[in-house]
Amino acid sequence: MINPFLNNDPNQKAKRLARALVSDMVAYLPQKREEGLKNGTLKELFREEIKKSYEEYCDQIGREFAETTTHFQEALNDVLAGGKKMF
Repeated sequence: MINPFLNNDPNQKAKRLARALVSDMVAYLPQKREEGLKNGTLKELFREEIKKSYEEYCDQIGREFAETTTHFQEALNDVLAGGKKMF
């Protein structure tokens, strides 16, 4: 039997990685996130962090895969924007 935690499905891996990277932003910069949610300025405030995280994401899962899926964008909306469609 295959251990489900060792799942090699690239989509699952990408989703997990995207959520982990975005969760780090939220964990390290909670005030900035609050301000961004309140003022609708998340994109601007987190531009640099998102760029860095996306590069890390691409390095780990491959740029082509990253650019042809929406996992990173979904993680930004779900985790950073608290479920709002801002990205």
